[in-house]
Amino acid sequence: MDARVLIFYVENTVYYILGLVALALEVWAFFDCVRHRANAFEAVGKRTKTFWLALTGGSLAVGALSVLGGGGGGLIGPLGLFGLAAVVAASVYLADVRPAVKDAGRGGSRNMGPYGPW
Repeated sequence: MDARVLIFYVENTVYYILGLVALALEVWAFFDCVRHRANAFEAVGKRTKTFWLALTGGSLAVGALSVLGGGGGGLIGPLGLFGLAAVVAASVYLADVRPAVKDAGRGGSRNMGPYGPW
């Protein structure tokens, strides 16, 4: 086996693994967004649920195209322009919006014990 062929296979495997990790992140962001109430998003000032569903759903579609379409590079691969934008959108939701919406769902109280607020 030629060294160039080996490098090609290793590179494609790394791209595929990165695509799977990105897809898992995007799936998590989308389905977490689906499960929260619509009024919780507006209560914490994080746009609307429809906005975040569209953003995370779009990132999920790009991630699925990246993995299932076999895109290794270019615009739609996991390290392409759209792939990176999709990961950033899902990451922003998970890092910023999700904690705020999750706290709003609990009534905004951080002092929760195993049997309720204290």
